[in-house]
Amino acid sequence: MPFSAQEIENVANAMLEFHFDTPNIRAQTLQDKPLLKAMKANEKQFGGGKDTITGRVKGEYTTTIQGFEHDDTVTYANPANIKKFNFPWKLIHGGISFTMHEMIEAGINVVDGGIDSATSKSRSEKMRLADILKDKIEDMAEGIDRGMNDMFWKDGTQDSKQVPGIRSIILDDPTSATVVGGIDQVSNTWWRNRANVAITLGDTTGDSQAVANTLRTEYRQLRRFGGRPTLWLAGSDWLDRMELEAKAKGTYTDTGWATSGRIDLSVADMAFKGNAVQYDPTLDDLGLSKYLYVIDPRHLFGMVVEGENMKKHQPARPENKYTFYRAATWVGGLICRQRNAHGVYAFA
Repeated sequence: MPFSAQEIENVANAMLEFHFDTPNIRAQTLQDKPLLKAMKANEKQFGGGKDTITGRVKGEYTTTIQGFEHDDTVTYANPANIKKFNFPWKLIHGGISFTMHEMIEAGINVVDGGIDSATSKSRSEKMRLADILKDKIEDMAEGIDRGMNDMFWKDGTQDSKQVPGIRSIILDDPTSATVVGGIDQVSNTWWRNRANVAITLGDTTGDSQAVANTLRTEYRQLRRFGGRPTLWLAGSDWLDRMELEAKAKGTYTDTGWATSGRIDLSVADMAFKGNAVQYDPTLDDLGLSKYLYVIDPRHLFGMVVEGENMKKHQPARPENKYTFYRAATWVGGLICRQRNAHGVYAFA
């Protein structure tokens, strides 16, 4: 029996809710997205505004002390060191459409009204409809995730209507004449991320410990002003080098070699100071396989307008098209309220 347009709408709505709230996607080209996961986990809400998300920061102090005796003249300071950062918020959309024509091609008849929604349908008809819509909603859910992940990784130059991502905040050269979040990083040296993207590796065996030595030095600096960098995201070549250095100076033990009677040649997953160094495949996709980004999620996070976090939409079908639409929107931005708690590292 034919499905009514309303029944098609109801099934699509149910699947939209299911796949966005409890994803169930199985495909051959899915990748982990640890940056996106972290941004979602730390996302904060705001009430909206004209164009930007703003906040106030301070990196310099005017007041000091002076010694005095008897009737010495003393001085008074008038501090005026507050700076205001501003980061843009954007409206992000992802949506799909499907037509009555393709439903019919798949053996699903659709009629506009006039058909009782309780009309019995065969099991095969219901399954065909569910399978077709499931694939479309899954494509939408994963496509939005991929797009959001790429957006958070990139610097915003790819599309002026997208949110500038972490590479607009954590720069390879934080000393360049660049304004970040409305604050000049040249004249405000405290408004700079840490960076060393020209680490000299030396030997090819890992004995030089170039990466390990760099991280030991940099970790102190990242914590110098209260930073707690807990999100470490690396490309595959960076992790290869860490494993090589661990192997060069490490010692295999009976415990390390044997696992349940089998020989295990692997090394443990990489970590530094208790922080897991996670593989982010997107860095490989972007040609940054030799990079490591170290982030303090307390000070670099996404902000979303209240009520606009992946809001689901079911636009009405226009009267002059036999087409159905589904969409989700996200309205927000990415802000950083302390840059010296983050770093980027790479080798040639």
